[in-house]
Amino acid sequence: MLNYLIMSILNCGDIPIESLQQLLEKYCLSIHTVADGEDIPGSWFGDSEAGIIGQQLYVRKDTPVHSALHESCHYICMDSTRREQLHTDAGGGYDEENGVCYLQTILADYIAEFGRARSFSDMDEWGYSFRLGSAQKWFEEDAEDAREWLLQHGLVTADDKPTWQLRS
Repeated sequence: MLNYLIMSILNCGDIPIESLQQLLEKYCLSIHTVADGEDIPGSWFGDSEAGIIGQQLYVRKDTPVHSALHESCHYICMDSTRREQLHTDAGGGYDEENGVCYLQTILADYIAEFGRARSFSDMDEWGYSFRLGSAQKWFEEDAEDAREWLLQHGLVTADDKPTWQLRS
């Protein structure tokens, strides 16, 4: 009989919200917490998923950390014209979506309570789907195009460090 470690997805209420806020302030994003049970403004998926309107990221205690990072990375990766009109639907194409997933993985390491390994696990548990079967395998073996897209737009350095810039 196999024993399985059941890990629930790490939520914003499980970490000091200041950790996330300090990270996102570098991109001029502000976090607004929403009361338990209230609808999250700007949430594309609804339920507990993060919402974004302009420079405001909305989360509840039960919002997954990966969701907060994902919506934030949409804000970072979209061009300035879309960013000025951002309300709920981040839009963007295939290349940008891959860039968002790659950047959220990098930024996960800047939240001490989260980190890359947990990000991979939570993305898989939530249901992100990647050609190679897992977020980690995609990132390590199949995401060169996403990395190149981020480099082209000046969002990461050659050694995969954030530049703390928004796409123009």
